[in-house]
Amino acid sequence: MNPLERAEKLKNDLDNLRPLDREAEARIMQKFRLDWNYHSNNLEGNSLTYGETKALILFGITAQGKPLKDHFEITGHNEAINWILEIVKGETMLTEAFIRQLHTLLLKESSYKEAKTPDGKPTRRKIEVGKYKTQPNHVITVTGETFYFATPEETPAKMHDLIEWFRKEKDRADVNPIILAALFHYRFIRIHPFDDGNGRVARILMNFILMQFGYPPAIIKTEDKENYYAVLRLADADELEPFIEYIAQNLVRSLEIMIRGAKGESIEEPEDLDKELALIELQFKDKVKTIKEFKSPEIVSEFIKLYFPKMVSNFIKSSQKFDRFYKKSSFIFEYGIIPSINELVVHKVVFEIPRSELQNKDVTELLSLTVSEALKILESVEIEKLASFDFKFLFDWIIPDVSERDAYLSLIGIWFHENVYEIYNSEYKKFSLAIEKDYSKILYDDEIQKIVRSEANRHKEHLADLLKTL
Repeated sequence: MNPLERAEKLKNDLDNLRPLDREAEARIMQKFRLDWNYHSNNLEGNSLTYGETKALILFGITAQGKPLKDHFEITGHNEAINWILEIVKGETMLTEAFIRQLHTLLLKESSYKEAKTPDGKPTRRKIEVGKYKTQPNHVITVTGETFYFATPEETPAKMHDLIEWFRKEKDRADVNPIILAALFHYRFIRIHPFDDGNGRVARILMNFILMQFGYPPAIIKTEDKENYYAVLRLADADELEPFIEYIAQNLVRSLEIMIRGAKGESIEEPEDLDKELALIELQFKDKVKTIKEFKSPEIVSEFIKLYFPKMVSNFIKSSQKFDRFYKKSSFIFEYGIIPSINELVVHKVVFEIPRSELQNKDVTELLSLTVSEALKILESVEIEKLASFDFKFLFDWIIPDVSERDAYLSLIGIWFHENVYEIYNSEYKKFSLAIEKDYSKILYDDEIQKIVRSEANRHKEHLADLLKTL
């Protein structure tokens, strides 16, 4: 029995066991979700182990010594999977807008990535979330040949054609969901529509299609990546059958796990004991906290690269909503240093951008500027003397010819202490601590959004109070 036939038979066996016990199904899907998050990211070079991935998703424990970027890849991927698991229960159509939204959930924020030009020179590639690529993303094969994906100009039309092809195939009476999902995965990869994240998006979309037809997700294991890439290369040479069979083989494993779970049997795999022990070890380390991370250029640099774009983007978008009440405003980025012991912190402006320039400035360019300037400061200031970075919006003169008290300073600041960082909000001349965390603890997107919302609410209250005095 070939893998396709085996998968179809197991699907029938599974259907006969439905409906599954709710607790058993939740346990099975949690295993799939954890496996899927770990393996799909690890295939693309993420350094977190399975235990570290599980500790992050289930308990919010970060892996000491691992890049924060890798933590964000996992949390973004997990959010995308949770979204897929929720909407697959309904009648959601697979559309281009759906795919772009999935890409946004996965990557979160636009950024820049180190890359090379076609002639091998180093450059920086702009990664736009939720938007198709703007530059070619061809790859060099092991033989030194260039393998060409769709060009940026071709991509919109090819994605439109892919969706149209999928809709027609899905509605066929004799459709084979496994073949359809595998071919969609491959055709998507051949287009490579985004500047980054194409492999992860392709695997999520493949599993979305499988789950729409009542199958569990097929998990491509990182230990088997050579076989995965080998059948993809065969598909590039127009041999599609090995790739389809490979996907079916991985689906068989998922079906067997789901059937065991439906029968109340163990869903653990031989390697799962090692994973569980690794998780327990991480929990011990997190509880005992024998290792403290201290402020260093490396840690602050990682903080800048990961958190500044999110903070700046959210803060600017929120603050600009208040522009209608003021004659002028400006975005200010500054840093604080401690000149010597027992001296007050000295604040220095890095740059100030008035409203007129800010409205015409590309947000991604501004985020990149903020990060690059902060990294330059980090290189020029001794880490012991670096005290803080501040993002400010200064609003001037709400009404012509009234007192200076009507100016408003909105601020989000980050203080770097020896072994913790603090984030605080500020009303004009009033400060309040929002968050304090060890350097080993990740700062989540919803925490950043909460800080920005808090600052916006303070500003709104200021306007309401001012209105009472007029």
